[in-house]
Amino acid sequence: MTAETTAPEWMHRQITGERYDSWTAEQCAGIEIVDGMVVASPSASKRHNRLARLLANALDEAGGVEWNADTDVDVRLRDVPLDNRRPDVVVYRADTVDESPTRPGHVLLLVEVVSPGSETTDRVVKPDQYARAGIPFHWRVEQAAGRVPVVHTYVLDAAAGAYRAGELFTGLVKAVAPYPVELDLSGL
Repeated sequence: MTAETTAPEWMHRQITGERYDSWTAEQCAGIEIVDGMVVASPSASKRHNRLARLLANALDEAGGVEWNADTDVDVRLRDVPLDNRRPDVVVYRADTVDESPTRPGHVLLLVEVVSPGSETTDRVVKPDQYARAGIPFHWRVEQAAGRVPVVHTYVLDAAAGAYRAGELFTGLVKAVAPYPVELDLSGL
């Protein structure tokens, strides 16, 4: 292997929350920390980013003054070993907007838009981590080019420590909680 194809040395060491918090936004962009190790994520497609942004905007409007919805937000699921995920959309309590890192207790809903190459992570790994962290609601959005998005909704069963399937939406999306949301996704 040449120096150009070798991952930086810091990617091979376990990362603590303190160390991650000392990095710049540029260093944190495009990565997540799972079990203390850096996981690099390729840039999402324009279709993926557009859908996430439209969902975040609709959820933000529906949340009123009590909830915010944003893209590109780190969620600190666990401190040791560090699990720091960056879901596509995060709906969190508005009164925690200045708190960093964002913790599971701040979050109502996490949304993952499935992309080629991230199917297993988005369908299996992340929902398990989100459920263990106690995130009450999780949505998984799937969209093939030229097709209407499909939104799979999940509600946390706290006793089981896992999500149970909620409703399935295509085209027009109406959120079940915390507020009614309508978003026509059929034109994407």
